[in-house]
Amino acid sequence: MHFVIVDEKRQNRQNSFGLERGILTCNECDTTKTGINIGRVILYSSGLLKILSVKKRSSQARTLSLQSDFLLLKTQIMQKSLLLIVSIVCFINPYVFSQKSDAEISGKRYKRIVVRGATVVDGNGTPATGPKDIVIENDKILRIVGLNPVAVKAGTARRPPKGDVEIDAAGKFVIPGLINAHGHTHEGRGGIPMEVEYCQKLWLASGQTTIRELAAPSKALKWREQSEKNEIAAPRMFVYTTFPGASSQEQARQRVREIKQKGFDGIKLFAVDRDIMAALMDEAKKQGLRVAHHTGVAETNTWDDIKFGTTSIEHWYGIPEAAIANGRQNYPSDYNYSDEVDRFRYAGRLWREADWDRLMKVFDAMIAAGVAWDPTLNIYEASRDLQKAQTDPAYKDYLHPTLEKFFIPNPANHGSYFIGWTSTDEAYWKENYRIWMKALVEFERRGGLIGAGEDAGFIYKMYGFGLLRELELHQEAGFHPLMVIKHATGNNAKILGVEDRIGRIRVGYKADLLVVNGNPLEDLKVLYPTGTETIVDGKVVKTGGIEWTIKDGIPFHAPTLAKEVREIVAGARRNLRAQ
Repeated sequence: MHFVIVDEKRQNRQNSFGLERGILTCNECDTTKTGINIGRVILYSSGLLKILSVKKRSSQARTLSLQSDFLLLKTQIMQKSLLLIVSIVCFINPYVFSQKSDAEISGKRYKRIVVRGATVVDGNGTPATGPKDIVIENDKILRIVGLNPVAVKAGTARRPPKGDVEIDAAGKFVIPGLINAHGHTHEGRGGIPMEVEYCQKLWLASGQTTIRELAAPSKALKWREQSEKNEIAAPRMFVYTTFPGASSQEQARQRVREIKQKGFDGIKLFAVDRDIMAALMDEAKKQGLRVAHHTGVAETNTWDDIKFGTTSIEHWYGIPEAAIANGRQNYPSDYNYSDEVDRFRYAGRLWREADWDRLMKVFDAMIAAGVAWDPTLNIYEASRDLQKAQTDPAYKDYLHPTLEKFFIPNPANHGSYFIGWTSTDEAYWKENYRIWMKALVEFERRGGLIGAGEDAGFIYKMYGFGLLRELELHQEAGFHPLMVIKHATGNNAKILGVEDRIGRIRVGYKADLLVVNGNPLEDLKVLYPTGTETIVDGKVVKTGGIEWTIKDGIPFHAPTLAKEVREIVAGARRNLRAQ
């Protein structure tokens, strides 16, 4: 069934919305066999339509004049009730033509997608603009067309031709796909299996189109390839493996070369001696491998990252130590770093020992050396408010039982250290956050590059949700929401070295973008799969949530993915009860 719209002023097959061909095809309609073709339509500036004639193509073809008798038209159309419904939808918005359901569209590649009427946040820190139509062809952004809102309302704006998939973003925000600078794809926790799809689909449902996979197993290389080919529903992956350690500088160089030969994108570095770090960092530069450093309590600290050219410092270990006069925290005599209760208890008392003036010298040196900072504020949040972390409402539908068990305090599980955790510990950690956040704001003010990552799968943080909480904490620290979004898009792209391809909504860039039901600049909570709640006429109404996560030009319907995750969780819980 075709709806042919004729603009009488132009007397051609181009309607006043600027379609090159004024034909809207209802591919899925059951009425396609009726042979009814609605022709000649006048589109008034008010947005109302007047039908001038209907022609029924059949062996008994005849023309119904409607100019004098609209009731006759109504009678004919009511005989085709489904046709009436489709006609009304198409008349209200000529771009809303019948297409597959959102769930059927999700996860498949289309040659041409048009996102219409969006308010766009670019990802470079500049204010939102709109309305705009965004044209995607294959995996790239082809056009971004600014629209006159008055002309859009009047129905006279010239707009790009329709796509294979049309996404109505009127009244919605479009932002770049989020980049998670500190992700872990887990197939299990604490020796108990867990579906890898649980992580991957949660990330996409939470708007994360790219993951920097740190401390990755070798099989992550396969996941990266499968994601590139769209064989699995998963974000794009940059795979960094753990440096395995070395007993000599030459062995360190050899192991870096082996990492490159295996196809990894970078190295995750933990505590390391200075001579080994010097060799591996030099070889990593020669091999074109980026390095993310979780410094830990070791011989090296941020001054070594500055000297050797680390790409990014993860969390914050090593930064305050570099600003302590003797380079070492004032640990009690019975402190044991291997005891995670000790380790995390006294980590909460570290920032208070950093000298602010010394810290500014550290920051200036980091900035001059191009060392970025990925703070992962979210992953330590339970340390300042354990009860809040343990009672997250999203756990009801989204917490996998394997992850739930791993979170229970247990010395055998990394990050499950809340044994004898006290209000004093929380008070110190609250102070720790205040100083840490103040330092982050000052680092960026001085010209530093701040990223955003989650480190989920530990310490009460779920995949995807962790990064979204990270954004809220950046706002709490004092960053404007525009800069918060930039941290997780444009800045993270720079940390990955791909700022010329992803991280922004820009012509020629990869088509990684989110269509959001709500304004994330006003409320970052609209990004969560759980959405938000508002009061309408005295009733609680669910709203918000990401509607579409478009990764590499492929549209993933976020509510469908979220539903699939809930089903994975429900199935795992049923299996557990059956044991």
